[in-house]
Amino acid sequence: REQPIFSTRAHVFQIDPATKRNWIPASKHALTVSYFYDATRNVYRIISVGGTKAIINSTITPNMTFTKTSQKFGQWADSRANTVYGLGFASEQHLSQFAEKFQEVKEAARLAREKSQDKTELTNPALSITSHQVLPSPIISSNGPGEDKLFRSQSADVEITTEKERLKKMLSEGSVSEVQWEAEFFSLQDNNNKLVAALHEANANVDQWKKQLAAYQEETETLRQRVAELESQGAHDSAGENNKEDLSQTLEELELLIKTKDEEIQMLKSQKCSRWEAEGEREETLQKLQELESRNAELERRLLQAEQTLAETLAEREKMQSEVLKAAEIMDVKIFELSEIRQGLAKLVES
Repeated sequence: REQPIFSTRAHVFQIDPATKRNWIPASKHALTVSYFYDATRNVYRIISVGGTKAIINSTITPNMTFTKTSQKFGQWADSRANTVYGLGFASEQHLSQFAEKFQEVKEAARLAREKSQDKTELTNPALSITSHQVLPSPIISSNGPGEDKLFRSQSADVEITTEKERLKKMLSEGSVSEVQWEAEFFSLQDNNNKLVAALHEANANVDQWKKQLAAYQEETETLRQRVAELESQGAHDSAGENNKEDLSQTLEELELLIKTKDEEIQMLKSQKCSRWEAEGEREETLQKLQELESRNAELERRLLQAEQTLAETLAEREKMQSEVLKAAEIMDVKIFELSEIRQGLAKLVES
């Protein structure tokens, strides 16, 4: 039968019936407060339910007023429930939205009452009195034995009732500072619980980060020592590279000498045929040829040994270079992780 119009969340309070000044919280946490429209009875109500109990069940009438007592707190008086309700919101925007909706619903209730009165006047001609007509207030008399005659008009009763309502409203609006303090207290209590949970989580993360940082520092120190060793080996490699250059130069000289000797051998072989008659020269030439061949074999052996040494030197150098690159990559990764941990610790310290 009732349809929700608008809903929000707020801390609900009721005025203390004894003092009419202090606020009593309806619950420890914020509750859902909603506007409802009853199409059958054509009335508007504010309802808030906590558990199985209705905390607020207030029918809105045209003479109700929603008052903002602070940036996040507002209140209204319900004469039917004989109490004053207070709502503490999370922000000023939520309070403004609720107050605007209260004004809209109040105007709608006024229009609904006027339509209802118009229908009543149309159905009962005896009650159709124009607004500019003023009826005389009836006089009520009460006589008692031995007493003077007392007179009181209905208008006087209305004035007294209005004055009583005004005094009740003044008392209900009460201490604005106490309302603000209680609303801020609940807000600060929620924030405090969140901060305590975040602090515990941060402490646990800090302990874990400290252990991880110590492990990374130890591993980084090991990597630094390894890099220092590789750098020292690299210095030896540079010396070996110089030796390699010397060996290469020596190989070039040996190859040039072999080439020269080969040319001499070819020349001697060509001269051998022309000098066949001279036996002594022939023996000398054969002896030189043997010496040259032996020297050629020796040079070839030295060349083979130099090439083997050069290949071994190059293989060892490539191996050391790959190790240096791997160690450098590992060190870069660890340095990056250390920087991230330091940034996390810095943010944690700032927070």
